[in-house]
Parts: sequence; structure tokens; C-alpha cells
Amino acid sequence: MEYFAEFGYAGLFLASFLAATILPLSSEVVLSFLLLNGLNPSILVGVATVGNVLGSLVNYAIGLWGGVFLVRKVLKVSESESVKAQQTFKKYGVFSLFFAWVPVIGDPLTVVAGVLKINIMVFLTLVTSGKLIRYVVISYVILMS
Repeated sequence: MEYFAEFGYAGLFLASFLAATILPLSSEVVLSFLLLNGLNPSILVGVATVGNVLGSLVNYAIGLWGGVFLVRKVLKVSESESVKAQQTFKKYGVFSLFFAWVPVIGDPLTVVAGVLKINIMVFLTLVTSGKLIRYVVISYVILMS
């Protein structure tokens, strides 16, 4: 993670983007490191949010256009993860996308949103809101510690 932090805002963008896809990365670690090293918190939150949302859009596109092969083989979303995400959609509806930032279930939720052809503006509004609030809270906690 420190490798990404060496590149400042660009490193955070890349870490945030990749963390929203198939790679097991934690953009929060890079964000925290950069906050503690005095970079502008507002810019950091914006960069992390944009990168993470764009990564989620890749998942959405794969779900929308990729079919089962890409979802299973490239994203490595297991059958059980896919079923769990679909059940979450059935139980909580489209508003479950607000929780796309939650580890383990978040990425499959964004893929399932593509598979289910959720309206892209609804998708972007809910995913962006959830991810933005998460990064604001993390930044606040780090800076107030």
C-alpha cells in the first residue's frame, strides 16, 4: 500500500479504482497515509471517491455486458456471492447500492446491478453517495485521532 502512497493523489486514485474491482486492495490505508502526511483532505476524499466509483462502474459494465464468463472467471464472483448479492437486492431493493463500499458484498452488488440493468443514474447516485460518505468519515476519524 505504501507503494501507491508514494505517488500521492495519482496513487490514491489508482488504489481506489483497483480496490473497487477484483483486487484485494484497501484504499483506506493509502488515504490514511496521505492524510497523515498533510495532503489536502478535500482533494483526497474527492480523488478516492472518483477512483472507487469508476472501479464500480467497471463492475457494472462487466455485469451488464460481460455475461457469466467474465463475472465468474475474470471478477471471480462465486455463485454464492452472486446469489447473496441478488438476495440483498430482493430484500432491500436498489437502495442496497448505497452499501457498495462494504467489504465482501460491495463488489458483487455492483456486478449484479449491471446484470439486472439498474438505471445508471440511480446506480451512480447511490454508489457515489455511499462511497463519498465512507471516505469523509474515515478522513474525519483519522484527522481527529
